[in-house]
Amino acid sequence: MGETNDGMLSPFQSLPEGCISHILFYTSLQDACGASLISKDFNSASKSDTVWGKFLPPDLKEIISNLVPWLSSKTKKELYRLLCHFSNPIDKGILINKGNRRFWLTKCSKKCYMLSAWELSIHKKEDPECWKWYELSGSRFSEVAELQRVDILDIRVKMPARSLSPKTNYAAYLVFKTKEYSYGLETVAKASVSLAATAGTSGLSEPMEGDSVYLKIPTDVHYLTPTDEDDPGYRWRGPDLQRRFVLVPRPEHEIDGRVPRERNDGWQEIMLGEFFNDEGVGDVEIKIAEILDWKKGLILEGIELRPKEEA
Repeated sequence: MGETNDGMLSPFQSLPEGCISHILFYTSLQDACGASLISKDFNSASKSDTVWGKFLPPDLKEIISNLVPWLSSKTKKELYRLLCHFSNPIDKGILINKGNRRFWLTKCSKKCYMLSAWELSIHKKEDPECWKWYELSGSRFSEVAELQRVDILDIRVKMPARSLSPKTNYAAYLVFKTKEYSYGLETVAKASVSLAATAGTSGLSEPMEGDSVYLKIPTDVHYLTPTDEDDPGYRWRGPDLQRRFVLVPRPEHEIDGRVPRERNDGWQEIMLGEFFNDEGVGDVEIKIAEILDWKKGLILEGIELRPKEEA
């Protein structure tokens, strides 16, 4: 006992492992990982639950309480690696809440969640003529929801602020795809994210306020000139097949709202809003609605909550 990894005598040779673990408890994550290279004593102490418990949320046991026993039996270092390190973004985090929610941590040990479409309150959610539920390859959940045809798109959810990390700026994102034949998603929708002290429920009849967002980038009609007719993307308009045109995405600086962006997991996301979670009091309310046009072709995976600095 007491030798460094290069064979030299460690100055901490007289300290018990528990004492070294207590010292490492007051270091940073980077220092705790690097301590394993100092000596055999530090290598052993750096793996202790005392050290790694510092980098896990205090309510982790409650979060994973309904999971299979093998997860609850893991060491805290193993849990940290499971929640923070993933090579495939689709495998990010662990499934909780009967498989309807994903939970993971940032490298700074901040909590992140993704709520599946089934956990959301969706207008006419269980009407098969409005929403179709099915398994989709590349999704983090067992089912996604595909919009068949509705005139009212209303998606909302509430989550206790205490479930998130305190003193943290969060943002909420709608995660989705669109079908090639989709329509009505270029109409501006209203989105909002707020902290509410009470648990009141707002209805569809209330006027929707919030930020302007688009689930699909708006397009403008560009009529082709004779020199453009070789463009394979042109379409014909009218039975006489005389007026040829293309749909051109509108430049982002001309759009009065937020538009979707591509993620690195094959999905799209749009920020619905942000908030500061101070002491974790009240509920986080997330909403997005559009009630003017008929819509079709949205594939909804869920809503993701993550710290703004991780965006």
